[in-house]
Amino acid sequence: MKLSFALVAAFAASATAFSPAPVERASTAMNMDRRTAAGQIAAGAAVLAGVPSLALADGAKSASTRSRAKGIYGQRIAGLEAAVNAGDFGAVAAEKNAFILYNSGALTSKATKAQAVKETNAIFAAIRGKDAGALKSAYATYKASNGIELITADKETGQGYSNDYDFKARTKAGAIYVR
Repeated sequence: MKLSFALVAAFAASATAFSPAPVERASTAMNMDRRTAAGQIAAGAAVLAGVPSLALADGAKSASTRSRAKGIYGQRIAGLEAAVNAGDFGAVAAEKNAFILYNSGALTSKATKAQAVKETNAIFAAIRGKDAGALKSAYATYKASNGIELITADKETGQGYSNDYDFKARTKAGAIYVR
């Protein structure tokens, strides 16, 4: 009996030696003080403040984006010829954004852009003053200095556009000859 008791005790000792230790449950409370928490929040805020800059456009002006701006907004400006000749201040004022977008998208050099902004301001000063003569001269100066003229396409003379990025796509200037 002593021997069987000793064997049972030996097996029990070996079984407890190889059994897993009781696992202490992890605490749900954060083990940090206020200074550490404030530091981690500040570091996270600094990282998040830098993230939106990754999504911003780089402002690159390639030849195709300049051409597109000249085409889209230049055609809107050129289309104001009849309104300017008629002295329709409201029609010209309604296209203010075309002037702004043309100046920012189609012109690359700072000197040319500054001159165009000056000429745009002269156009809108004439509108505010209700001076039709000043509007005509300022508009003619703006068009001449920026090379803006109305583009028309004819199906008989050739193709108006070749891809959807072309500014003439889906406009009157974008006629395509189809057999």
